Parts: sequence; C-alpha cells; structure tokens
Amino acid sequence: MITVINYGVGNINAFINIYKKHGIPANIATHFRDLDNVNNLILPGVGSFDYAMQMLNASGMRERLDELVLNEKKNVLGVCVGMQMMAMSSEEGKSEGLGWIRGKVKKINTAPIKHRSKLPHMGWNMVKSIKDHVIFKDMQEEELFYFLHSYYFEVENEKNCYGLTHYGKDFASIIHEENIYGIQCHPEKSHTAGETFLKNFAKL
Repeated sequence: MITVINYGVGNINAFINIYKKHGIPANIATHFRDLDNVNNLILPGVGSFDYAMQMLNASGMRERLDELVLNEKKNVLGVCVGMQMMAMSSEEGKSEGLGWIRGKVKKINTAPIKHRSKLPHMGWNMVKSIKDHVIFKDMQEEELFYFLHSYYFEVENEKNCYGLTHYGKDFASIIHEENIYGIQCHPEKSHTAGETFLKNFAKL
C-alpha cells in the first residue's frame, strides 16, 4: 500500500492515478489517524520551502511522520519540495526542515548557465544513476525526467547521492539513506521513466 501525504501542497491525484493504472493499492492521508498501518509513504511538494513546511506542521501529521520514518523505518519518498523538506534548512526560507537527511537546500548558481531563461530549471533533463539500487530496476543508467525548481539539495555526505543531474553543475537529483528516498524532479510527470521509478518504490 502506498500512502500519499496530503497536507495541502502537491499534485496528490497524479500519484494515485499512476498507481491505480498499474494495479498498486494507494490511498491519501489527510489526518494523523490515516497514518496507521501504512507501508510506503510519498511526501509531495510544490512552491516554496517555508510554505510547505508550515502547511505540513499545521496538518497535525508531522509528529506521526517523524515517528514512522525515524523510529518505525517506514519507506518514504520525498518529491521535489518534498525532497528538499528532508534537509536541515533551506536558503529559500527561514523554517527548519525535517532533518531526515543531513544537508542544506541551496539556490542554483546561474553563472555557468548560458541561455537567457535560467531559473527556474524547468523541463526535461537527464538523471544519471550513480549507484546500484533496486529503485533503478528496469531503468537505463540515464533517463529523462521533468524538472521544475530553483533550489537543490546539497547533501553533507556523498554516500547519500544516488542520482545526478547537470544544470550549471552536477547536483543530487536522487538521494537515499536507509528507508528515506528523495527525488528532485517530478516522476508523476515523467512518463515511462517516472512510472517505473514509482513502481520500484512501491516494491521496496
């Protein structure tokens, strides 16, 4: 069972529709009581870091999520801002992050980018897997995914970086530590590669 966290931020139904298409049970959590008997969690996110953190903290689900992820070791996938929220902090705002993976969210340096429209980083770009993991099953070493962001997660420990993307410089587009996974791009908008990634996460 996949449980998508609905705290008022993110395209929840896109994930549900993909899992229904592939016959994978999925539901939506809007209250901490919906987080009983869960397996794999998805934490989506769009917009600004501070707003997303404020919405999650106000949802009443933050404490239960910390317990599920950090103590019960339930698998969780953060998507876009949902991945950035797993950091300690962000240059985009003043709120503390979830702190599930050590690192800081930083603004993309536009100086090396030659074209006029520099931010946000929007559209299709390559994600290169740099470590073997079942999350990449049935995928090529490099796959196209859809991006929309101006900030990236700089992990403290390189061992947590599992996928790289180049935009001005290489940045971690997929991160992982134990039961915690993050993807900077939008797998729910990335056609076959994104659906394969989401199916692999459901099978962890």
